[in-house]
Amino acid sequence: MGNVIYDKVKNCYEAVRKITDFEPEIALVLGSGLGDFADNIEVEGEISYSDIPDFPVSTAPGHAGKFVYGRLGDKKIICMKGRVHYYEGYPVTDVVLPHRLMRMMGAKVLFLTNASGGINENFTAGDFMMITDHISSLAPNPLIGPNIAEFGVRFPDMSHVYDPALNETIKASAGALGIALKEGVYIQTTGPSYESPAEIQMFKKWGADAVGMSTVVEAIAGNHMGMRVCGISCVSNLAAGIAKHKLTEEEVLEAGAKAAPKFKELVIRSIKDFKI
Repeated sequence: MGNVIYDKVKNCYEAVRKITDFEPEIALVLGSGLGDFADNIEVEGEISYSDIPDFPVSTAPGHAGKFVYGRLGDKKIICMKGRVHYYEGYPVTDVVLPHRLMRMMGAKVLFLTNASGGINENFTAGDFMMITDHISSLAPNPLIGPNIAEFGVRFPDMSHVYDPALNETIKASAGALGIALKEGVYIQTTGPSYESPAEIQMFKKWGADAVGMSTVVEAIAGNHMGMRVCGISCVSNLAAGIAKHKLTEEEVLEAGAKAAPKFKELVIRSIKDFKI
């Protein structure tokens, strides 16, 4: 008896293979502020999510909803212009379906980017934080249910989800560009409401430095499939109770747009320097 989740990914893969035989090395998920990143690559093609049968379609503001693939330097890359969030009403297995699809297409590296709220009081809006670890306790684990052996083992180790060698390259790239780079732990909530001040204080005690509504479940799925994972978060605002004003979606998008030029520089340099 087949696994319906695996079959769905496989059906999406077969639909994509009717469009392109492109085999990426790197899968890049574009968070808020990086929507036009694909302008920097030598594009070979695009696939709208809506053109793939049964593929979840992104509804979040600022998320275009398509794959763009091509070359960045000597690297073959596929970009997700728009991720799917759990708060949009999709099951968590649909949230990570695109990442599983990109792995099936050939990607060995999963590079995650996002916008986040800063919990660490040494952070300010516009900072970049390299993700060194995460807290996943608040979002449904995408591996719940029968294990899909084609993807990975039943109980994957989570000791080093964020690849040390890739992280060293990101740090070196930031240094070469003169971009200040913080490091820290990212915690994912379900959203879509922002966190309460009491929740932020709890997350702080848990050891979280930044909070957002994505990324962790994606990292878990990528790690399960044997992908080398790395991630950078743009701290678009200070979290509730740390910021002295009400949080808004406009603030996140505005901060992301302001930080975008340096963010793109850092991601481009890092990808070009990755040893795969």
